[in-house]
Amino acid sequence: MIPLFRPEPLTDFSLEENRKAFAQALAKVEQELGREYDLVIGGERIKTEKKIISTNPANTREVVGIVSKADQALAEKAIQTAAKTFESWKAIPGEHRARFLYKAAAILRRRKHEFSAWMVKEAGKSWAEADADTAEAIDFMEYYGREMERYAAPQPLIPYPGENNHLFYIPLGVGVVIPPWNFPLAIMVGMTTSAFVTGNTVVLKPASSTPVVAAKFFEILQEAGVPDGVVNFVPGSGAEVGDYLVDHPLTRFISFTGSREVGLRINERAAKRAPGQKWIKRVVAEMGGKDAIIVDQDADLDEAAKAIVTSAFGFQGQKCSACSRAIVVEEVYDAVLEKVVERTKALKQGDPTLQENTVGPVVDEAAFQKIMDYIEIGKKEGRLVYGGEGKSETGWFITPTIFADVDPKARIAQEEIFGPVLAFIKAKDFDHALEIANDTEYGLTGSVFTRNRAHIEKARTEFHVGNLYFNRKCTGAIVGVHPFGGFNMSGTDSKTGGPDYLLLFLQAKVASEVL
Repeated sequence: MIPLFRPEPLTDFSLEENRKAFAQALAKVEQELGREYDLVIGGERIKTEKKIISTNPANTREVVGIVSKADQALAEKAIQTAAKTFESWKAIPGEHRARFLYKAAAILRRRKHEFSAWMVKEAGKSWAEADADTAEAIDFMEYYGREMERYAAPQPLIPYPGENNHLFYIPLGVGVVIPPWNFPLAIMVGMTTSAFVTGNTVVLKPASSTPVVAAKFFEILQEAGVPDGVVNFVPGSGAEVGDYLVDHPLTRFISFTGSREVGLRINERAAKRAPGQKWIKRVVAEMGGKDAIIVDQDADLDEAAKAIVTSAFGFQGQKCSACSRAIVVEEVYDAVLEKVVERTKALKQGDPTLQENTVGPVVDEAAFQKIMDYIEIGKKEGRLVYGGEGKSETGWFITPTIFADVDPKARIAQEEIFGPVLAFIKAKDFDHALEIANDTEYGLTGSVFTRNRAHIEKARTEFHVGNLYFNRKCTGAIVGVHPFGGFNMSGTDSKTGGPDYLLLFLQAKVASEVL
């Protein structure tokens, strides 16, 4: 009997044995850097001339891995293979498919530090951030396996005399999964396994910045016994391969996490019927945020400052849930700003292979340049009180940056920067703070620090975000505890890690028999 779901514990790095084990995992990964990884379609390993060269963002001279790159012909092969495999995979009972997830989760749990070490190298994550990423990947598999068993069980209907009625869920078909680079294991695993545990087959196009982590996880799926063709590993460019997969008439759904611009483009393309297409394609999209932490005048200012710094600069602000706006009522504005700057100055930035460095690099040169451009914009829109420096001699390092006295309509207060840049905004009172918080096109996460019960209840109904937190940080959603997904331009409110998520990859069928 499968026990009730419980979130995977995070590693306590204050213990020497855990620090030693993680260091050993890093040493193991360093011995494997620079290896080549093939496409895998229907179990066939395919090498191509074009390659994705994955480098360490903290040390750009270090090659993490070399990954073969698909073209449209191979994308077509992957779609056709997935479509053929679907005919047999859809017939596997849901509780049997769930067991593949439990097996893969067990393998990943045994190799937990190893996968975290790969993310330190390929994504520039700190030890703690990488460990949380791996734990979340395990959680997704354990949770979605149990959810599939729930949906595979008899579904309740109202009895009707003289009839036997049966409601059951069936899969959709071939899904294209396009995960992001910022949670290269957790989100990629969640998107992929939710799609195939529900009986669909998958063409997985991993993020080009972190394809090695995805290739390593694909090996776990093979070790867990997932049949060939259920998941097809097809790295490639968005322009050449991504569009082709999205447009294909055999594609039944697209599961995407990434920028608003790309998500909207996918949604638009998927809405157009291709010749021979029999269905309306589903799009599941999570597209980012411009998240805010509100600090009320009666809040615990030390806790608020701690949460702001953690939410803004954890993983260098490269999270869709990251705090990029601190909206503080004027009575405590200066005090909170001072406390946040003080805490930010204490952060240690450097090579994330060293445990003491909690702030690492941004992911690549394009991100570095984009963020530095926003910092220049910020210098014209606000008062630079800390940071603003970029160093690219060995890696893509940007100092955590704080701008004060930012107008709510400023670009750095409205546009998603996806980096370590925080805008401080002064509010006249709590109602004004809520007004400012809601005044963006996004609606993903938010946090409110207050002791005022009336303000808590007002925010509960009026702060328009998919994930709202009180008196805690606005990052760190836990599978099964905080179903995650936002409103407006933050996406389709898919609520990953929640009880209705798998329904996005299923369709209900009712069979009625006269007795």
